[in-house]
Amino acid sequence: MKTLKNILIALDLSDIDKDLIKYASFLSEQLDIEKVFFVHNIKKYEISDLFSEQMRDLDLDKLISDEIDELVSENFTSETEKKVLISEDPYTESLINYIANKYQIDLVLVGNKNNHIGTGIVSDKLMRILKCDILAIPKNARTGLNNIWTGTDFSKESRKVFQLTDILKAKSGARITAAHIYNVPIQFAPYLDKEDMVPKIEKHSEEKFQKFLSRYNIEGVETRNIRGRDSSVSEKLAQEAEKAGADLLVVADKGGNVFSSLLVGSVTNDLFNSNLHLPLWVVK
Repeated sequence: MKTLKNILIALDLSDIDKDLIKYASFLSEQLDIEKVFFVHNIKKYEISDLFSEQMRDLDLDKLISDEIDELVSENFTSETEKKVLISEDPYTESLINYIANKYQIDLVLVGNKNNHIGTGIVSDKLMRILKCDILAIPKNARTGLNNIWTGTDFSKESRKVFQLTDILKAKSGARITAAHIYNVPIQFAPYLDKEDMVPKIEKHSEEKFQKFLSRYNIEGVETRNIRGRDSSVSEKLAQEAEKAGADLLVVADKGGNVFSSLLVGSVTNDLFNSNLHLPLWVVK
């Protein structure tokens, strides 16, 4: 059974850290989180050679630790137990993965820097090596769990999304919308009447949708069967979720066409690296 007890917040001393801490505080209250870990990795080797003279009399570890303690104190208002971890490691992703395994982390929060200044801590490697869920938070993210959208391709892999949304719905009373994006195969367009083809594809997609929900006993969700048209699946899903005022978009790490457990699905990868304006929760 899926659990949400311990969460990890990856901080990097950029101005998006405040958004991450505030969202973590909100999530802790909403989901009855047991413990929150705030993690920052000091890459001292990147500056030590250039500023060795200036750093000689500075206790950089203490300065950074004090700054993060203050950030957390000011922005984390939840009563949930918390712990700040400061480390020095050349590989941030490996450090986060180590801590996530050591403390049995269920969810890692990272900043979505794709539409914001700075490189951030998010990387494809982190997406691939974490065994737990990952939640990407954009700058100025709205805190809410009233309207949650999910994406599905009717695969066995995508059913795990609904195990999570069941938890979120039970905790917050959220409305869950399951969306599927279908496209008309362009390779058949020159040979078949488009006006005749589109309704058949739409009907077939709707039938698959209902069979998927029935097969995995998924109940209490609204369904949207959406034609992709000229945009990609990831672009259309993001557009429709944002247009509907979704507070959160939830997708599985893999879809139905994955041939290796080491790969992240292309739609999920595109969403994770896009300029989303709402939080993206990737279920592992």
